[in-house]
Amino acid sequence: MNNQTSKGNHFQRLSGCLFFLLSAFGAQAQSETKNESISTPLVGIHWGGNLPGADLLARYGFLNNLGFSVGYKLENQWYFGVDANFIFGNQVKITGLFDHLIDDKGNITDINGDIANVLVYPRGFNANVSIGRLFPMSKTNENSGILVHGGVGYLLHHMRIETNDQVVPQIELEYKKGYDRMTTGLNFHQFVGYSFLNNGGPLNFYAGIYFQQGLTYNRRSINFDQPDVPVSTAMRLDLQTGIRVGWYIPFYSKKPKDFYYN
Repeated sequence: MNNQTSKGNHFQRLSGCLFFLLSAFGAQAQSETKNESISTPLVGIHWGGNLPGADLLARYGFLNNLGFSVGYKLENQWYFGVDANFIFGNQVKITGLFDHLIDDKGNITDINGDIANVLVYPRGFNANVSIGRLFPMSKTNENSGILVHGGVGYLLHHMRIETNDQVVPQIELEYKKGYDRMTTGLNFHQFVGYSFLNNGGPLNFYAGIYFQQGLTYNRRSINFDQPDVPVSTAMRLDLQTGIRVGWYIPFYSKKPKDFYYN
């Protein structure tokens, strides 16, 4: 299967998940909550599934983002927040990383001479500050609607090298730095989706499309698998595009008002 087909399948799955969530909760959101706009802190946890793009696409496949957010929604619908995310996946596209460690039998051996099982995974982290606004879709629930926000932060990603309980001296401790492609830099992000705050109930969620642009640089001076190739010092463009789904706890500083009619 080629990369475009694989990317298309991933996007279809992500879009299907998002559509299911919005369809399942949309009707309930409109019927259960009747309140005026409030100011409230928001603490949330979320998961995101992202497809890499630009320079990041050459290194990794599908990436998961698992994180938390802390923010504050004002009565005038403006939102301010911070979030942090752990990035992980299971597909590294760089090939030949340890070819120079393979013996004439096609194996990498550990310190005892046993065949080593060397695993490589994408790993990373980002932390951001955000500003945005909620656009209510109904006067019966002015704390729910289309949420748009963007922000700036810090991005780090690298390759995690594991040998489990085995010891392979050439890729242990400080030697790992010669292979891990450590990359850091400035991070920008945008989110567009639906946010729902229930009136005192446990169903408080948000879901939408997430975009991320990393302006990053390689932080290693040499790659041991390519010792004769200078490490690029040019700025990289690391893109991620996907969905984000989260649940949060509102700590109401002003209790929503219910409207009653005789």
